[in-house]
Amino acid sequence: MINKNMSIEEVVKRHPETIKIFERYGLGCAGCQAALFENIEQGAEVHGIDVKSLIDDLNRAIRKD
Repeated sequence: MINKNMSIEEVVKRHPETIKIFERYGLGCAGCQAALFENIEQGAEVHGIDVKSLIDDLNRAIRKD
């Protein structure tokens, strides 16, 4: 299960299918340097994204596989 404290990089490495979710939310930086040290909550806040919606969508994406 994905949570807001996980790093973006960690999630993308474990679940590459989440890249499209991050991109849909405007977090195309899934492969950038910020993804190495930002957790999902920090990335969402910087981009003005509702972290709960993002986490819910990420978890739905990994449950489909």
